[in-house]
Amino acid sequence: MTKNKLSSSVQLFSGVLILGLANAASAIQIETDDAKIDIYGYARLNASYDINEDISRSSGTRSGDFSQVNTGAAENSEASGYFGADAVQSRLGIRTRMANGVMVNVEGDFRGGANGGQLRLRHAYGQYGNWLMGRTWSNYNSFVGNTSVLEMDGVAGNAGLYNRTAQVRYIRGNFAFAVEDPKPNILGQATKSGLPTLTARYENKAGALKFSSAALLQEVGYDTGTNDDSVFGYAVFGAAKFQVTDTLSIQGNVNYTDGANSYLWRSGTNYYGEDAYLDGNNVETITGYSANLGTTIKVGPGSLSAVYGMTTMDWDDATDDGLSVGSKHERNTNAFLTYKWSPVKSVMLGVEYGRYEVKKVSGDEGDGNRLMFAAQYNF
Repeated sequence: MTKNKLSSSVQLFSGVLILGLANAASAIQIETDDAKIDIYGYARLNASYDINEDISRSSGTRSGDFSQVNTGAAENSEASGYFGADAVQSRLGIRTRMANGVMVNVEGDFRGGANGGQLRLRHAYGQYGNWLMGRTWSNYNSFVGNTSVLEMDGVAGNAGLYNRTAQVRYIRGNFAFAVEDPKPNILGQATKSGLPTLTARYENKAGALKFSSAALLQEVGYDTGTNDDSVFGYAVFGAAKFQVTDTLSIQGNVNYTDGANSYLWRSGTNYYGEDAYLDGNNVETITGYSANLGTTIKVGPGSLSAVYGMTTMDWDDATDDGLSVGSKHERNTNAFLTYKWSPVKSVMLGVEYGRYEVKKVSGDEGDGNRLMFAAQYNF
């Protein structure tokens, strides 16, 4: 039998319960003389009922959308009761570990397209030794302080870039350094990316405490051919989880940005805010900060979690410089109460109450309340 020929055994493993956004455990493993290939994923139903505002994300997964929260006089114009369901969060991945030490991971879900249902690339990267190259979670990211919720888009104030990006990463012990695809965003102006974003992260644990901290530096600039300018923006975060007892944990995140709100989760109108604006021909940075705090406790056959998160962007300088930014989001907050349990192995069921609040620079405010149910079948 040649090295590339499949061995006679194909091992089937039952899935492992997945709570939240953790990577799925492999259910099918194919072994050759040169590699082990894991096929993993899950099928998932998300159903939501928006009580007083229709704020479900149109692209699927039934996540709440800050941009769809009505504010001011418009808040009272909505009728009550909006239901919807989809399965576009369902996921499929292939991970290959080769005998020479190379690992390759490709993963997708079905959140692509205007209304979901098209395959979307999540991960496509390779790793050998200390080096990782390709698309995966940003190095400026940590899940240590996150509280698990049903909504795929998660909690305002989660640490760092809550997304995946192209990068080259070097890992040394508890430290990781990366150059990443830049994401500058100037209000009302096309940007120019002359340099990659530089990120550094440290993650460790001490007894019952896990913690992580990271920083980044990015260029924010533009060039119209007639006028140009650029500045450097930066961001930092800290994340921690303390396991109080075997059944109780407390976790949270804090973030600060200056010229890097494109890395401040759930800022702006929904996902990320602007890094800067133009005062004449000059680039002026916008600061922001965010935090969340949650707890998880084992209750009955499952776990109960409660979490509150907020993000704030400082538009004062832009207002003082004469920009019309009254419709911009100054503060976004959300809170969740979530219960998850596993009636049988490889199945997760969950119910959740969520509340979204928005305050705009103009002072207009609004809120939305929603219920969610999820059923996930892992393989």
